[in-house]
Amino acid sequence: DVQLQASGGGLVQAGGSLRLSCAASGFTSDDYTIGWFRQAPGKEREGVSCISTSDDATYYVDSVKDRFTISRDNVKRTVFLQMNSLKPEDTAVYYCNVPNWRSRDYWGRGTLVTVSS
Repeated sequence: DVQLQASGGGLVQAGGSLRLSCAASGFTSDDYTIGWFRQAPGKEREGVSCISTSDDATYYVDSVKDRFTISRDNVKRTVFLQMNSLKPEDTAVYYCNVPNWRSRDYWGRGTLVTVSS
């Protein structure tokens, strides 16, 4: 079974840092994109960042550029989102996602990030 297990959320003060992890299992090839979405209260879910397992190409939404860094450990099949200089507007539930692998989207359980001002 394909599974995505996210961890690393928590409460942090503005300006602080957190690192999210997403452990992927069940993928039989390295030809997918994996990344993070987030959903703040009362807002739509938005894509935050993603990385390709085939060429390590990355994407960041403008609001997190220069603050967040996505990386992966290919051996452990784990993706990390290092979040620095956190702002209250980063508060959201963060979801690990693999879109359109073998015609299916995969989601992990959300992990809550709360940034206090």
